[in-house]
Amino acid sequence: MRISYNEQVEGGRVVQSIGRVRAATSWHAPGAPCARGDWKEEALRALMSAAEDFEADAVIGVGYEVDGVAATDLSSFDLERVTASGIAVKLARA
Repeated sequence: MRISYNEQVEGGRVVQSIGRVRAATSWHAPGAPCARGDWKEEALRALMSAAEDFEADAVIGVGYEVDGVAATDLSSFDLERVTASGIAVKLARA
């Protein structure tokens, strides 16, 4: 699986756009450590898995967002998650 943060794939040529894919980490306390490294890396792994479900060769235009939920009467602490999104694509075969 190739990942590109712009619309180009180094060493590859996009031949078909499959569509936008999105994946998020679990909800966690702001600043909490990620058991598997970094929250962005965790979101990227989930994004690659989602793209593989559609038989994509790459994801282009990858970006990240942090969603948050403020403490309320039902929850006494803030929560956040990292979401990664991009466009799943097929690449030309050599």
